[in-house]
Order: sequence, then C-alpha cells, then structure tokens
Amino acid sequence: MTIFISIASYCDPLLHFTVRRALDTAHWPQALHFGVVDQSPASIPALTADFAAPARLSQVRMNPLYARGPCWARALAMSFYDGEDWFFQIDSHTDFDAGWDERLIAQASSLAAGRPGLVISAYPHPFVLQDGAVVHKPTTTQALVHVLKPGATFEADHPVLPFEAHPHASDAAVPGFHLAAGCLFAPGRLVQALPYDPHFYFHGEEQALAVRLYTHGWDIFHTPGLPIYHLYNTPDSGVPARALHWDAQTDQQRSQNWWTLEQRSRARLAALLRGDDLGVFSLGRVRSLADYAAFSGIDYAARTLAPRAYSAVDGR
Repeated sequence: MTIFISIASYCDPLLHFTVRRALDTAHWPQALHFGVVDQSPASIPALTADFAAPARLSQVRMNPLYARGPCWARALAMSFYDGEDWFFQIDSHTDFDAGWDERLIAQASSLAAGRPGLVISAYPHPFVLQDGAVVHKPTTTQALVHVLKPGATFEADHPVLPFEAHPHASDAAVPGFHLAAGCLFAPGRLVQALPYDPHFYFHGEEQALAVRLYTHGWDIFHTPGLPIYHLYNTPDSGVPARALHWDAQTDQQRSQNWWTLEQRSRARLAALLRGDDLGVFSLGRVRSLADYAAFSGIDYAARTLAPRAYSAVDGR
C-alpha cells in the first residue's frame, strides 16, 4: 500500500521536521512518496533525496515572492501524484503517532465498502515543542467533528463560513460535512476524480472541496484517535511565528497582492455554489446542494443555517 503525501510549504523551518517525523513514525516508510512545493528563501535548506530516504521525494522549490497562495501550491503538489494507492494532504508543520500510515489505511479501508469514495479529515490536535521535544496535546481520544463556530452567519458580500473542531463522544467514525485541507486522507483516485482547484486562495478552500466531494458522491468521515498533530501559530508553540503568504513585507513586492487573490477566490466559491461550469472543478451530479443542505444544515441557495450545522449529529 503506497501513500502519496502532498505538502505545500511556505517559508516553513519545520518542513524537514515534518518529513523526518513522517518517515520515523511510519510502519512502511519505503512506501511513501512525498510531493513537496517548497516556497522558501535560500536561508532555509532544501530537502534532498537522501534526507527523504527510503521514501521517494518529488519537489519544486521557488522564491516565496512568486508564491500564489496555499491552494495554488497544493494543486501543484498534487501534480506529483504517481498512481499511489492513497493520497494524504498535510501541512508542513505536522507530527504523527507511531504507525500512523497503518492506522489511517485500516480506518479508510473499513469505511470504503459500498462508497464511491471517502476522505478521513479533521483539524488535528495540537502539538508544541518544549526545549526541542515534541509534546502532543490531544483534547480527546474520540472523534474531532467539524461544526460551524457559534454565532456564525453568512456575510452579505461572500459565502465563506467559519468552522471549528469539537470533541464528540463516539468511538466510531462520524459522518462529516466539512474537512481540514491540512489533514486529508483518501484513496489515490481522489486526484483524478477531484483535482485541486488552484483558483482558490485560502479562505473558502475547505468549503469548496467539501461540497465538491459531497456532490460527487464521496463521504467525509471524522475518525476517533486521529494519529496526526498540527503545530499552530500560537505564542506557546515553542518556535517563532512562521511567515504567512499575506505578510506585508513580501506581499508588497508582488505584482498581484494577496487581497486580489482573495477577492478572486471568493468569486470562485460563489460561482461554484451557483452551479457554474468550472470544468473539472465543478460540482458533481451524484448529489445536489439541496441534498447537502438537508445533510449539513448549510443551505447555500437560501443562505440559511440550521441548528444541526452547529453541532455534531450521529448518522448524518
């Protein structure tokens, strides 16, 4: 069972850490193929094939001045996919439990029967570095389920909604209506069925992919004991705050600034939700947005949000 690992990294000093930890904790490190888009200055060393051994490494490295946002980089990373059995999209500041690959494959395989496709996804538990040592900070051993943030509403000028992960008392996988772009595990055929849309910037990325998956007949699951951890950009993380694509110092040097890309991205999400023909990036025809509204409580056509969109409900 081979796994393609997509990593879009922006000026991230933890990229090497993430690759090393993925290898050191994998049950089958030789079965991994890293597809990396490294948008870093020369001061951050590049990955090498020797460093990634025994896994395979495919990468492109560029000056961050020419980066065009997370979704563009993830679409580029996806292009390195080479027929692997599984696809795993992560952030470049990620840690892992031992045997993470075996556990995710087992979980996904147990859910696959009778489904056109599925993804396992959630905003991961945090980890921090304390005196250089990794410290995991899980909030539950059960599922982390995505719901709307309390008080979330549609804003007048765009359809982007805020989500968060809540611990849910279930020892079984929970059907979901939202996902985490930085922790997404799926069969490799996802790459052909739902290629990543580079026209998105960042906000709205996860909503767009969630409704595309749903309408193409794919199911999202939040599973208990997710073996993945994320280093969040907080004061207690143990490392200096990492650079972000929209930081003013670099952004002001670009011919097209992040706000222009963000506005284009919002228009892209609105077009998708209208049902515009976006080619391979369009909605599917297996299930409708009305079906998604009944399932999730999020009605994009009526711009209404039902109570169930704010809470996890088994059997959605």
